Amino acid sequence: MANKNRFLIAQSDIIALLNTLEQAVFQRRDLEKIFAEHRSFWRLAKSLLARDFIALLVRHTAMKQVDLVFPTETKTLYTWKVVTAFELATHIRTQAYLSHYSALYLHGLTDQIPKQIYVNAEQSPKPDSNISLTQEAIDDAFARPQRQSQAHARYRDYTLILLNGKFTGRLGVVEVQHMQAGRIALTSLERTLIDLAVRPDYVGGVFEVVEAYRRAASTVSINKLVSLLPKLGYRYPYHQAIGFYLERAGTYRPAQVQLLRKQPQELDFYLTHDMGATDYSPEWRLYFPKGF
Repeated sequence: MANKNRFLIAQSDIIALLNTLEQAVFQRRDLEKIFAEHRSFWRLAKSLLARDFIALLVRHTAMKQVDLVFPTETKTLYTWKVVTAFELATHIRTQAYLSHYSALYLHGLTDQIPKQIYVNAEQSPKPDSNISLTQEAIDDAFARPQRQSQAHARYRDYTLILLNGKFTGRLGVVEVQHMQAGRIALTSLERTLIDLAVRPDYVGGVFEVVEAYRRAASTVSINKLVSLLPKLGYRYPYHQAIGFYLERAGTYRPAQVQLLRKQPQELDFYLTHDMGATDYSPEWRLYFPKGF
């Protein structure tokens, strides 16, 4: 009872502090840090534990608890004021960011209203492979379906899809105040177009990807894209797929396409996985779905 009474006495000060913060979505450790830093000023009881402080926040203020149920874990977040599903998704993991179809939508490159939100939480760094890439390895990998994340959770009308992407140090990630999505981190336009070429299934397939490239022509910097691609450290020659998309889009200058064409083409590559019947572009040394 003393813990609760002390909390209620300090309630207006606690609310005032939370209202000054730009952050509106919190992990438990964020609230624990706030509690540790301000408990003395708020004159909270010494016997009050951080978990009890959080419970009192949820019970007696506008703080809301959100439990996201994934197949292997339940992730608990806390929201202050009204937040969008996009804003919430970026706090599933520390340093997570929106990518693929979500970034495509937020960059204004599709008219479709997404019901799935893709949030990328990068893996820890791994040593580079010293194994040389062979044609046999490429053929074998792309004959199989592309792996899909099974880490799904529901939030409101959305399915949140957690991706464990390769470590890049959040290369090509920007933090913005988006008119629709709120305060978010997402891949830049150039990084998004690269990601779509790498994982076309996360945007609805290759026809959606080429349409995104078509729409992006007036705003994307191909020089930035070409500079960014090798820094991402992909083993496969995705520059061949990206160059093919640029050419197929029909909205890029020849000089822009040439930036990709002049890069080495040492092996045949594939536009996507498990394509069935294919055609072949000798200019890009690339197999693509028949009729594309």
